[in-house]
Amino acid sequence: MQQGIANSTDAELILKLYELRTESVMREARAWVNGQFWPMRADEFFAVADDVSSQKSAWLRQVVSYWEMAVSLVLHGALSADLFIDCNAEPFFLLAKLEPILPDIHAKSPTYFHKTLQLIENSPAAAARYEAVKKHVESVRQARNAEWLRQPASAH
Repeated sequence: MQQGIANSTDAELILKLYELRTESVMREARAWVNGQFWPMRADEFFAVADDVSSQKSAWLRQVVSYWEMAVSLVLHGALSADLFIDCNAEPFFLLAKLEPILPDIHAKSPTYFHKTLQLIENSPAAAARYEAVKKHVESVRQARNAEWLRQPASAH
């Protein structure tokens, strides 16, 4: 894993990763996964993930595989870990959203988000970023749950 001062190749790669995630289908996928997909139980997660013919499953697979690929570049030394962590909170956000149900996900799919977890384990900077993002995710989760509870029972 490459740490320390990034070079111009790192800068080019980080900009390419940014460009790829602004592609229109990827934007739509990211908007749904980041904004709408908040499974509270593993069965809710797998209802989407296992329905491979659905658009939502395709979006979930696209976004997670994109971030796992990007993290793999870091883990294999092709991209500065420090630069990647500084420029990207989204993989940590997605992982933090799933953290409460991750043990149940791993029971069925042991390598799910494996690369991002490996980066967090290997990099103090990634671990710190993840912990900070987890606090934000928890506040969002609490607000979403409070909103859900305010809705009439017929809306559930």
